[in-house]
Amino acid sequence: MKLAALKHYVKKLTDNPFVVIKFVLMNSAIAKLINDQKYIELIYLFFYRKKLNLKCPKTFNEKLQWLKIYDKKPVHIIMADKYDVKQYVANIVGKEYVVPTLKVYDKVEEIRYEELPNQFVIKCTHDSGSTFVCRKKEDFEWKKVTKSLKRACSKNYFFRGREWPYKYIKPRIIVEPLLLDTGGGITDYKFYCFNGKPQFLYVSKGLDRHFTARISFLTLDWKFAEFKRTDYQGLEKLPLKPIAYECMLQCVEILCKDEKFVRIDFYCVGNHVFFSEFTFYPNSGLVHFEPQEYDLKLGELLSLDD
Repeated sequence: MKLAALKHYVKKLTDNPFVVIKFVLMNSAIAKLINDQKYIELIYLFFYRKKLNLKCPKTFNEKLQWLKIYDKKPVHIIMADKYDVKQYVANIVGKEYVVPTLKVYDKVEEIRYEELPNQFVIKCTHDSGSTFVCRKKEDFEWKKVTKSLKRACSKNYFFRGREWPYKYIKPRIIVEPLLLDTGGGITDYKFYCFNGKPQFLYVSKGLDRHFTARISFLTLDWKFAEFKRTDYQGLEKLPLKPIAYECMLQCVEILCKDEKFVRIDFYCVGNHVFFSEFTFYPNSGLVHFEPQEYDLKLGELLSLDD
């Protein structure tokens, strides 16, 4: 494990020792025998050290757990599949907003490394976190990457957090061009949408989006929000608003209009924006906010009524 990743997990452990129990449960074969609702209740209990209220959920994280169990729209399977979603988005806002697919494979053994470009992104279509960035092929740890991809393809990501769409997604591997912003980095713009309307976003900047990235929540009028996540460092200063921010926001407004909750991620390269992915349950509905009362305040933004 890389040092940055190790530090990331050590911090999560020290912030909340119950993360160990959650990790063991999420990676246990025995956990597959537990029914979905009971499993979700157990994970929530271990993470927050309080009982999950599914009868009358009030907080943001409680409502995400409710959505896992009760909001099962078949189209969410397509939207969560990192390959099939591209045609879905192209049909709605246009193919010019979709990152091109260079290659798609059903299994790792089909990949011919010598055929790939010098820079690329390779990732699984059926899970979260199995994304690898190649900036220079001669420095890319291909053997380690293929080992990780094989391991990911052998697992059904659904069983980790019972995020139901993943249960039905076919494991595949796609290769995309590496999209870099003007500073040579990778910046994600992640819009949180409640009942068909974007309410705020967070900006994530860093070479490794999972372990070394800095993230900060922003209002839609591009100011720092009053809350943050406890498991990531915030940005040191307000980032520059992308040239194509309004275009990005317009796409988000179109794509989210039929959803109770969805996070919609975009990249911005120069004056062009590219759709990244839909996320229905950020961090599987287990996010620690600071101040803590924002879990309830954000929950108030989300109505579960039909």
